[in-house]
Amino acid sequence: MFTVEQINDLHDQLGSAKTFMEYVRALKALGVERYDSYLADGHSEYFGDAGYKVVSPPLHEVFAIAETGDREAFLEHLRRHEQGQTTYLEMSKAIAESGIDKWTVDTGGMTLTFYDKAGREMLVEQIG
Repeated sequence: MFTVEQINDLHDQLGSAKTFMEYVRALKALGVERYDSYLADGHSEYFGDAGYKVVSPPLHEVFAIAETGDREAFLEHLRRHEQGQTTYLEMSKAIAESGIDKWTVDTGGMTLTFYDKAGREMLVEQIG
């Protein structure tokens, strides 16, 4: 099974917007079926076969997650980040303020899904 160290090595090599599809494929080859990244502190939970799970440590200070998701504000912050107007940390804080609790990457379905605190899908994107 995979380790947080193996995942971190892959992220160091491929963890950018330009190489995101390759990163997800490499995670799949490692045995990661899905991962959830939480906006509150930046930690991620990686899931594999037969309930296998590893958890990364928090990446940043705790951000408050708005109780109600604001899809339009979220999409605007995401667009600004995609255009290079914000750093990853600035984007994370802004989408947390717009109610995004986590995103999930499904390595089999090659999807990236953003959820609000209530668990509602705010955006589903195909990877690649």
